[in-house]
Amino acid sequence: MQSESAAYVNTVYIIGIAGGTGSGKTTLARALADRLGEDCAVRLPHDAYYRDLGHLSSADRAQINFDHPDALETELLVTHLDALKEGRTVEISVYDFHTHTRQPGVSVRVAPRPVVIVEGILALWDDHLRARMDLKVFVDAAADIRFIRRMERDVQTRGRSLSSVTHQYLETARPMHEQFVEPSRGYADIVLSGEGDNRVAIALLAAHVEEMLAGGSATTEERG
Repeated sequence: MQSESAAYVNTVYIIGIAGGTGSGKTTLARALADRLGEDCAVRLPHDAYYRDLGHLSSADRAQINFDHPDALETELLVTHLDALKEGRTVEISVYDFHTHTRQPGVSVRVAPRPVVIVEGILALWDDHLRARMDLKVFVDAAADIRFIRRMERDVQTRGRSLSSVTHQYLETARPMHEQFVEPSRGYADIVLSGEGDNRVAIALLAAHVEEMLAGGSATTEERG
């Protein structure tokens, strides 16, 4: 990590966006970040914090439950959020979903911004991560829509086969959704549908964030 101007200290507004796989949370996070502008907002995908499995064989990597909270190095994400809030830049590894490893020597430099958007299926599950959020959003969508979207994504962008995607969904994604993701909905301040046009919701969220920043408010009852 490198030191940066402390201009954003105590003014960083952290938004958590969670929801089931394929619910539309990434689309919402990107749209909100675009609406606020790159000088105001930065997005941190929870997926970037999958643990490096380079020490395991390919066969052992294939047995990992990537939909379980333990597959993610959430403690590192929490550390990065604290650093950004203190006005320091962080380096985020680039994760290779084909090999389940972090690309050696490759990282994305993220500088502090007034708004940090954290998104992922388990973004609202971990209490340490949740405690750092000023606004918690859950994106909901029907299970069949979520499965179709996940299948299209994994086949087109992650080089997966239809059979492997289906097997993983039935064996881990669906049960982990029921055990961890869906219960985290109860922590959300706002629940949005991920099935339709969310332009109005995005505009309202952006207006709320801008109002909070203008008032210098970046605290919640959970913030400790």
